[in-house]
Amino acid sequence: MRTSISKNENLRALIDREAKRAGFDAVAVTTPDAIPLAPARLAAFVADGFHGSMDWIAETLKRRGEPAALWPEVRSIVVLAMNYGPDHDPRAVLARRDCGAISVYAQNRDYHEVMKGRLKEIAGKIVARAGGDVKVFVDTAPVMEKPLAEAAGLGWQGKHTNLVSREHGSWLFLGTIFTTAALAPDTAEEDHCGSCRACLDACPTDAFPAPYRLDARRCISYLTIENKGPIPHEFRERIGNRIYGCDDCLAACPWNKFARAASEAKLVARADLREPPLAELLSLDDAAFRAFFTGSPIKRIGRDRFVRNVLIAAGNSGDSSLGNAVRALLDDASPLVRGVAVWALSRLVPNRELAKCAVAGLKTEADETVRNEWRLALAIEAHA
Repeated sequence: MRTSISKNENLRALIDREAKRAGFDAVAVTTPDAIPLAPARLAAFVADGFHGSMDWIAETLKRRGEPAALWPEVRSIVVLAMNYGPDHDPRAVLARRDCGAISVYAQNRDYHEVMKGRLKEIAGKIVARAGGDVKVFVDTAPVMEKPLAEAAGLGWQGKHTNLVSREHGSWLFLGTIFTTAALAPDTAEEDHCGSCRACLDACPTDAFPAPYRLDARRCISYLTIENKGPIPHEFRERIGNRIYGCDDCLAACPWNKFARAASEAKLVARADLREPPLAELLSLDDAAFRAFFTGSPIKRIGRDRFVRNVLIAAGNSGDSSLGNAVRALLDDASPLVRGVAVWALSRLVPNRELAKCAVAGLKTEADETVRNEWRLALAIEAHA
């Protein structure tokens, strides 16, 4: 028994050392049965329809809520966190209406790529020392990283449903290593939100029906990233110039005052994504989009969805100089782009010019969704 304990103690020391060497800012251990409340909470989230079009969440309820259902052999779960805190207030760009606001995490190289290789290296060291088997996950499998991180003691799920750390605020990437090795679990973290509701009040679209509950269908991150169709009209103006994700609830958290800025070298930060000009982004075709966003998580949503987002920002900019770039997209191959280009144009050009464009557009447009955008734009202008 003493030999086994010593072996596990040595293994934990190795994990801590290798995690630090690999650039992780925190590491802790929990067990696969440490999140007993997660399945019911997740089921309620889906039952209320809060997952929107993210059908994979509903399809993986059992495995997502119970780690052992995902991999019955798992005995311990190592949760690792990497700080991606900004060195500035990410909300400052919201006042620059001619620029797009991109979520802080997406201004860095895709964190899946940054973290997964490093996690595999650590996992390999675990196997070399303890034998058995391991599995590595970074956000792409049905693993509830945030409840596991809370159970492991890395932080707690705040009222905005994201992980909050007393050392790193709301700015942490998470990854997990499932292992067949038996490791002593760390102590779970307590909730330190108290009566604060700064994150809830900061949400531009009222996406929190209650503290600790998120309706993804109203969340700007969902609307601009996961949502594949047109963005509902009720949210377009409130999105402002946020073209990929939203940091408002994260940035509002008072615990961020203890966070330090992440190393740009570690995350491969891109300065050209901090305040990108809308005029340049509107001109991206598919090839240019792919080239510009090589290595970025933004590349995953594709050019059409991204330009849809940029057009929303253009429509909210009040900058009539963007009219020509928007007008050019009325003939785009994608009906998703054409439809929101109609909306953006209706907010940038005079009524007479809009009516003239509508006549031409309705004459040639075959997609009924886009035709409805024209009709709605004309109806709004008629009553303006």
